Amino acid sequence: MKQEYQDLILQATGAEALLIGAKIQTLWSGYGEIVRVHLEGSDRPSVVVKHVVFPQKSAHPSGWNTDLSHLRKVRSYQVETHWYQHYSTDSECRVPNCLAARSFGDEQLIVLEDLDVAGFDQRRTSVGVKEIRACLCWLAHFHARFLGVAPEGLWPIGTYWHLETRPDELEAMGDQELKAAAGKIDEVLNSCRFKTIVHGDAKLANFCFSRQGSEVAAVDFQYVGGGCGMKDIVYFLGSCLDEKECEKQVPDLLDYYFLELRGAVGDQVNVEELETEWRELFAYAWTDFHRFLLGWMPGHRKINKYSKRLTREVLRKL
Repeated sequence: MKQEYQDLILQATGAEALLIGAKIQTLWSGYGEIVRVHLEGSDRPSVVVKHVVFPQKSAHPSGWNTDLSHLRKVRSYQVETHWYQHYSTDSECRVPNCLAARSFGDEQLIVLEDLDVAGFDQRRTSVGVKEIRACLCWLAHFHARFLGVAPEGLWPIGTYWHLETRPDELEAMGDQELKAAAGKIDEVLNSCRFKTIVHGDAKLANFCFSRQGSEVAAVDFQYVGGGCGMKDIVYFLGSCLDEKECEKQVPDLLDYYFLELRGAVGDQVNVEELETEWRELFAYAWTDFHRFLLGWMPGHRKINKYSKRLTREVLRKL
């Protein structure tokens, strides 16, 4: 790590010395890495550093190496930096504190609180109802906190799959009926009355759990932006439930989300009207992500009977 990057970390943490630790992960398409940095002489033992490097040529795992794809990723890291610097949450929707963020030409550094130290040191690849409810509770409080807030400096429309940013994948679609309806589905979602800020990439892998699994914090805000909260919910549920589990569990899990949302929203808005609108948009949001997958990776495991059933319901309504 370059000395100027190390100096930024030392300055941000008040540490006397640092030691570069293990790489936590490589960023998507080879755009850098996330590493843990151990500190000496600081009130915190370690921090997590997201080091973004914009490559001359990226290596997308599914072959989508286009100029549009590159520009979307560059913008996503700018958005994430802005998010950490200008937006705040609370203990009900915990995120890592941002200690420093700076651009160095074609490289970018974000220095974040180490959530492992804060007690969120568990990652889950499979979850039960307790863990799913913890994530839904996080999302409910997040959506309530930013209800009606304009996404200034963020994506005007959150999520990485929304139609405007995915013309190549739309063109690649084989399902002609859904392809023809994609614009209308997008319009229905974007014109919802009750808008919030969505996480935009709320998959299971982006939640850090407490030891008991009853509390969570979230990371990775590259696609945070405006929209209907159902976009986060469908993406999260799809990341941890298979088609049979969706059929069986989604109704009760949706009820739980809206119970938490009602409590978090309080009297900000007419919560009855909010719930009615968002419940109606659940299937539209699910179908919208299904549309993306059909163009991006037609053989994806999430293209299943449950998704196809909801898609048929939405197409009948249009």
